[in-house]
Order: sequence, then C-alpha cells, then structure tokens
Amino acid sequence: MLFLKSFVLGLSVSAPVGPIGLLCIQRTLSKGKSAGFITGFGAVTANIIYASIAAFGFSVVSSFLMEQEFYIKLFGSIFLIFLGIKTFLKKPASSAAKLEGGTYLGMFLSTFVLMITNPIAIINFIAMFAGLGFNANSSSIITGIVLISGVFIGSSIWWLFLSFLISYFRNKITPHLSLINKLAGILIILLAIVTFIK
Repeated sequence: MLFLKSFVLGLSVSAPVGPIGLLCIQRTLSKGKSAGFITGFGAVTANIIYASIAAFGFSVVSSFLMEQEFYIKLFGSIFLIFLGIKTFLKKPASSAAKLEGGTYLGMFLSTFVLMITNPIAIINFIAMFAGLGFNANSSSIITGIVLISGVFIGSSIWWLFLSFLISYFRNKITPHLSLINKLAGILIILLAIVTFIK
C-alpha cells in the first residue's frame, strides 16, 4: 500500500508542466523520445537524492542546503534563464537529429542541475512523506527504500509516458517547431524569474 501511495506521489511530483516538462517536450520534438526521456530522467535522479535525504534524515546535509538556499536558487535561476535563451534561439533541424557522443549526458546533466538547485525540495518531500505516514526517526530502512522506490518508478513512468506521447504526435507538431522553441524558451525564462522571486 505504501509503495502504491509513493508511486502516485512520484507521478504527481513530475506531472505538472514546468521548465523540465517544457524541455522534455522540446527535446522529444527535435531529437526524439530517447532524448525526451533522458531529459526527464535527470530530474528524477535529483528528486531521488532529495527524497533519500528527506527519508533517511541526513540533517547535516539538509541544514547546509537550506542555509545556502539563496545562492543555490540564484545559480539555478541563472542556469534556467541560459537554457531558456538557448531554447528560444534554437533553429529546428531540417532532418531528424542524430545524437552523438556525450549529448545524452549533457541533456541528463542539464535537468539534473536544474532540479538539484532547488533545496526546498527536501522540505516538500519531508511533508509529503509525513502525509503518507512515514517518519524518518521511527520507520525502518526497508520502509524508506520502498517509499523512495515508489517515487522513482512513478516519476520515471511519467517521463517515459510524456516522451512517447509527444513522439507519437511528432509529425503533426514538428512543422511548428520554430514557434514551439520560442514559446518554450519564453516560458522557461519566465518560470526562472517567478521561481527565484518566490
């Protein structure tokens, strides 16, 4: 039952279309479903790190991250604005793009950095886990692993679903890719500004 609840939690954490969702959609359209999934998986990895800190109560790490929240978020916002400008200026390829070398790694790292620069995620996970009846001090390690596994699988399935869905409609959407790149770039920049102000 706890696994099912954490699975749904993993889906719900990933589902809202924010900067990562926009990047996933844009990269799926320009480079294919594998690129879209790898983009989302970078966010999943960062979420799992923060979920693990929240579940197992690494208080020293948590307190350090929360103390440095302003600087971490500042870096994250600047990085997000950079990605937004890059997306806005990106010209659609005339043919299907082929990924080479470390491009997948670059896509993974870009979204990983975006998510890891949001230390408030630890507080969110602590609150959500508490809502599921989990207590880092009294619950067993096995319970924590089950909880984190559910979040991991739920999040991963969402990004897989989104990248496959967008890829399915790719032929209909691709002719408008230039407009989509510009809209996605503007939205990512606006989301970066709003996130930092918050």
